[in-house]
Amino acid sequence: MESILTEHVEVYVYQAVKRGNRECGDTYFVQAEEDYFICAIADGLGSGPIARQSAQIIPKVLGEFHSETIDELLSRCNEYMVQKRGAAVAIMKIDHNRKTIQYSCVGNVRLYILHNRTKMIYPLPVMGYLSGRPQKLKTQQYDYQAGDIFFLHSDGVTLNSPKAILKDSSGACELSRNVLQSIDDGDDATFIAGSLLL
Repeated sequence: MESILTEHVEVYVYQAVKRGNRECGDTYFVQAEEDYFICAIADGLGSGPIARQSAQIIPKVLGEFHSETIDELLSRCNEYMVQKRGAAVAIMKIDHNRKTIQYSCVGNVRLYILHNRTKMIYPLPVMGYLSGRPQKLKTQQYDYQAGDIFFLHSDGVTLNSPKAILKDSSGACELSRNVLQSIDDGDDATFIAGSLLL
């Protein structure tokens, strides 16, 4: 499991390949900068090498252009999807100065945010996937405070009660351990669990 710890965030990333496959059809991206933290998950349609071919576009684009807005990044990613299978993609950007979370998703990648230990935020994704065709993008913004927890995951991770598992976790590390107990290997599975510290 990959981990990132800065003065602003504590993040854990987990990824597993579907049973019987050598290549994961999911990819992820995490980048911590002084003023912001950005992360993304891409779930390529299908599984194996063809799914990975589409999903790999996202970390390549974000690695080069992560300072851009989420809409700009998703549009760039979509342009590269022409004549590929396509991918469900979610991008989250945390602005440490403004204390905001911006989020946009096309497809079945999910985000949960537990705010102030009581309020559950669950942004509804735009249906479909990035495929090179024009997309209606919908970036949403939320305020956050120190102690908030977020959980971003592909559809290979199933949470029976997201609110309960986030509330029962003191932070990102415990949340990751709790989720790992329920993951099976019937699908590619990727998650990014984070605690907001400042």
